Amino acid sequence: MSDIVDEINRLHREVGIRQVEAGEARTVLLRRTYDAEVADVWDAVTSPERIPRWFLPVSGEFKVGGRYQLEGNAGGEILECTEPTRLRVSWLYGPDPGFSEVELRLAPEGEERTVLELEHVAVVPEEFWGQFGPGAVGIGWDLAFLGLGEHLAGGDITKGDAEAWQNSPEAKQYMTRSGEEWGAAYAASGADAETVAATTAATIGAYTGS
Repeated sequence: MSDIVDEINRLHREVGIRQVEAGEARTVLLRRTYDAEVADVWDAVTSPERIPRWFLPVSGEFKVGGRYQLEGNAGGEILECTEPTRLRVSWLYGPDPGFSEVELRLAPEGEERTVLELEHVAVVPEEFWGQFGPGAVGIGWDLAFLGLGEHLAGGDITKGDAEAWQNSPEAKQYMTRSGEEWGAAYAASGADAETVAATTAATIGAYTGS
């Protein structure tokens, strides 16, 4: 596994608010540059054969209007797909998921590097956001970006590997640092220090079991 601090620092994070038809939505945005061609990164994030090698097994009908399901996680509809630069899907989890969408945007940086941006937009119950803030989904996306980086560098991560690693001291350190960075992004969006401190502590505790 790559150095934890280095991996944390590779990610740019933003927190915001946006109006959608369903109401006021919370947004989290991640951006990272990968040492891989845009075609390779696009294939890694859209191919049902490759997604399980860094994220989760996925099933469904992989075309615009088709539905997908990640094993034990979110599912939804493929809303837009412009190869190799843009993918937008609904991201629904649980019996009453409300409005939630994820958009991936890819841009080449020279011939051998790719900038990957992920934006998750969701109408979140205020009591949940008030307790956990952006880190609730942010830490999970940080972990996904970490797995993608390992995969693009030539490594594959099995479900067993991922489960074992997530219980390790290194993983808890990564999730703690990730939670702190999402707290900083939340503060930069205008949240007050007391709210940031409380939600950051709650989210890190939920992920690490501390």
